[in-house]
Amino acid sequence: MSVITVDNMSFGYQNETLFKGASMRLFEGEHACLVGANGSGKSTLMRLLNGDLKPDEGEITMQGRKRIGYLDQYQTLDESLKVKTYLHDVFADLFDAEAKMEALYEAVGTASPEKQNKLLNRASAIGEMLVEKDFYAIKSHVGSIIHGLGLTTDVLNQTIETLSSGMRSKVILAKLLLEKADVLLLDEPTNFLDVAHIEWLANFLNQYDKSFIVVSHHHDFLRKVARTVYAIESGEIIRYKGSYDNYLVLREARKVKQQQAYENQQAFIERTETFIKKNIAKAKSSTRAKSRRKMLNKLKRVAPPKSTTTYKFNFPVKRPSGEDVLSINNLEIGYDTVLIDPISFEVKKGDKLVITGKNGIGKSTLVKTLIQEIDALGGQFQWSDTVSLSYFEQDSQLPGDKTPFEMIRETYPDFDNQTIYALLGAHGLDASLALRKLSTLSGGEKAKTRLAILRHRLGNVLIADEPTNHLDEQAKSALKDAFIRYEGTLILVSHEPSFYQDVCDYEITLYNNGADS
Repeated sequence: MSVITVDNMSFGYQNETLFKGASMRLFEGEHACLVGANGSGKSTLMRLLNGDLKPDEGEITMQGRKRIGYLDQYQTLDESLKVKTYLHDVFADLFDAEAKMEALYEAVGTASPEKQNKLLNRASAIGEMLVEKDFYAIKSHVGSIIHGLGLTTDVLNQTIETLSSGMRSKVILAKLLLEKADVLLLDEPTNFLDVAHIEWLANFLNQYDKSFIVVSHHHDFLRKVARTVYAIESGEIIRYKGSYDNYLVLREARKVKQQQAYENQQAFIERTETFIKKNIAKAKSSTRAKSRRKMLNKLKRVAPPKSTTTYKFNFPVKRPSGEDVLSINNLEIGYDTVLIDPISFEVKKGDKLVITGKNGIGKSTLVKTLIQEIDALGGQFQWSDTVSLSYFEQDSQLPGDKTPFEMIRETYPDFDNQTIYALLGAHGLDASLALRKLSTLSGGEKAKTRLAILRHRLGNVLIADEPTNHLDEQAKSALKDAFIRYEGTLILVSHEPSFYQDVCDYEITLYNNGADS
């Protein structure tokens, strides 16, 4: 039985159609992943399934009163809330029941004898319900999920405003997993997880007895969790039953078949058009020529397999720095309190280093301290006066009401239209995407917009904080090549060894006793 049905659904933004007559069914208990190139509409489909967007045509229906849990890493939270309060809201009805039970027991002491039995019976019934609902294991359950996602129970007493972007995303995901929705829609849940925590999430999802759809560029993760693959291809949603590896095999076979069908049809069209040209003016064969022309006009055309997007990432340097780039001496980082022990290291011209460490340890805090976005709590650091910085921020929020074209025009007012379109095109954003509001673009398309803005900063030191989040494999590969070619000094924050090991000369690992290289 299907829990979500998409029937002949069409949807688009402005002049770009993402879905045309698309249909799909998600079945009860199905474990699925959703794949497609950046910009194909994965995040848009998740928002359509969640009800945040409405189809232009067709319909999306939900079976009965199924509850959907949707992972939106950009959702607005009450920053003043403690994490514990935010998570325990999942069990608000049970906590309310506990409070009512305690109030009933307190009332027994002052009640008349005839009322005491009634109060005790009511309190006892609530207590039995709480036991049945496993209420007294809530703390243990919350702790298990918190630890599984790479956080410690200390985070429960922190306010949301003190969390790093990675910790914040984990807390949002933790609440979603605690809610046990009938359908989970997880858009990029692995972005801020280390290898061990990705493994934990895969095990959790494999044991999940309800339905889910997950979007991720982490292929090993998809191999572990997917039992069905939904692929967005040319505006349709194609269902591949079986594992992710099985999908890869079937996809290639489908591409070959589509290419053959396209070539055969093109040959047929060419022969028919030649016949029409030769015979349309002849008295004896004009009727046949007109009939074939009418047939061609009604022919449903086979689309060629979609060509792969090419990227031309590049970060030119205007002038080189001096030999000494950055000196850090006993630097203490944090907001109200010091996160880790003092940090000391030096960076020389041409170094390419990666900063690693578990999520929440202070990687982004270190970067923001070095660019003087936040103050150091102790120690010191010194940039050479020959340094010019370019900075890719992990969680930078672009204005949703602007387009990529407008962002480039504002950043580089001297660029003409052709230059702007060429710049965005080199970053995988064609003319239609260039003119769409940023609020309608996927995380990958927003990241590419930010990379396009960065291209002409011309800094001789490039700081990139988790630049691969939301990028598909081809874009990651192109970015890796651009970092390898970069002629300046690179300071990279990354949780993906497969990305940084080919780029960086050495690694600075942050841990609770400072840093090690």
